[in-house]
Amino acid sequence: MFLSLLRRRNPRLIDAAVALHRSGALPPNTYVIDLDAVERNTAAFAAEAGRLGLTAFAMTKQIGRNPDASRAIRAGGITHSVGVDLECAVAAASGGLAAGHVGHLVQIPRHRAHEAAALRPRYWTVFSEEKAREAGAAASAAGYVQDVLLRIVAEGDRFYPGHEGGFDAADVVEAARRVDAIPGVQVAGVTSFPATLFDSSVGDVVSTPNLATLTRAKAELEAAGFRGVQLNAPGTTSAAALERLAEAGATQVEPGHGLTGTTPLHAVRDLVEEPAIAYVSEVSHLWNDRAYVFGGGLYVDPVLGRAATGALVVGGDEDAASVTALPVEMPAPEAIDYYATIPVADGAARAGDTVVFGFRPQVFVTRALTAGIRGLDSGEPRLEGVWSADGSRPLRVADAIEGMETAR
Repeated sequence: MFLSLLRRRNPRLIDAAVALHRSGALPPNTYVIDLDAVERNTAAFAAEAGRLGLTAFAMTKQIGRNPDASRAIRAGGITHSVGVDLECAVAAASGGLAAGHVGHLVQIPRHRAHEAAALRPRYWTVFSEEKAREAGAAASAAGYVQDVLLRIVAEGDRFYPGHEGGFDAADVVEAARRVDAIPGVQVAGVTSFPATLFDSSVGDVVSTPNLATLTRAKAELEAAGFRGVQLNAPGTTSAAALERLAEAGATQVEPGHGLTGTTPLHAVRDLVEEPAIAYVSEVSHLWNDRAYVFGGGLYVDPVLGRAATGALVVGGDEDAASVTALPVEMPAPEAIDYYATIPVADGAARAGDTVVFGFRPQVFVTRALTAGIRGLDSGEPRLEGVWSADGSRPLRVADAIEGMETAR
C-alpha cells in the first residue's frame, strides 16, 4: 500500500531510483531515501513537538542507520537519537546525532556499559536494579551521573513477544528510591513500549494501556517528591499523534517511521510527512512465467499484517509513471529472501529491468544497502552515498583483492 502512496505523493523518488539503477550507480537490494523529504518531515515533526513542549529523539534503525539520513534529521531540527541497541546509537552518532536515549528496547550488555557511557547519553533505560548498577558503575568511571528511565509494566499492558520485562508499576516509587540510591545514577522518569498503536478497526492511532500506566507512574513519582519526571512514550509516532501523547503527560517522543512517512496511519491518511523511502531491485532471470527479483531486503514490517506487496517492473525504455504495479510473491517469513517472484506475461520483463517496491521497512534486520538522494526538487538528483544495513561502509571488491594480494 505504500507503493501507491509513493506514486501519488513522491513520484520523483521512484524516477530517480530507476534512473540511478539504470546507470549502474544504484545496486539492486538498495533502499533509496529522499533526504530532502526526510529533512522536511523532521522539521514538521520538530515544530509540532516544540509547540507541545516535547523532546524528540530520532529512531534510525528502520532506515538502516544511514549516516546521511542522520545528517538530514539533524538539519531538520532533531539533534539526538534513540538507539534501539548500542550499535544503533553508535551509528547515529557517526551521522551527527548525539545519544539521547539508550537501553530501550534492547538493554546495554554488561561488558559494553562503558561504551554506552562514553556516548554520554541523556537518558539510559534500565529494566532492573542490576542493570542500573551496571549503568551507574560505567557512568561513575566516566566521571558523571547518568539519568535513567525505569522500564515499567502493569497488569494488562501490551508488549510484543520478546519485549517483556521491567519494574512492577505498582511498586514504582519504591523501585525509583532503590535505584536512586545506586551510585552513578539518578532516576529521571519512566518508559514503556508501545504507548500508542494503529487500530485498523477505527483507522487511527489509539493509546495502549501502557500509556495510562506511564501517566499514573509519573503522577505517583511527582507526589513522592521526584522532580522533573520524564515520561518517554514511543510507538507509532507521527506529528499527528503528538497532541494525544502530550495530553497524557509525555515529555519525550521517538519518531522513526514518522520521519519517512511510513507509519500505519500514513497508509490510510495523508499526513504532513511525505513518503521518503523505496526499495529498488532488479530482475535476475525469468523462469516459468515468473520474473525472479534479487532480494536481501525483503523484510516487510508485519505491523499491518500480511498485506499484499506490489512492485513496478520498469524496462529500459519505459517511464515508471506508465507502468502498472504487479503483485509480488514474497518469500515466506521463515525463508531466506534470495529472490521474490513476480508473475509476468511473455516478454513483459527482461533480466536487468529495474524493480521498485514500496513497503514499510525495518532495514537493520536485513542484508540490504541504503542510499540517500538529494536534489529531487531541483530535478538534478544526486547520490550522497551507499551504506550497509548497519550504517557502515559496504564491502568493496577492491578491498578484497588487496587482501588477497597481501595474503600471498
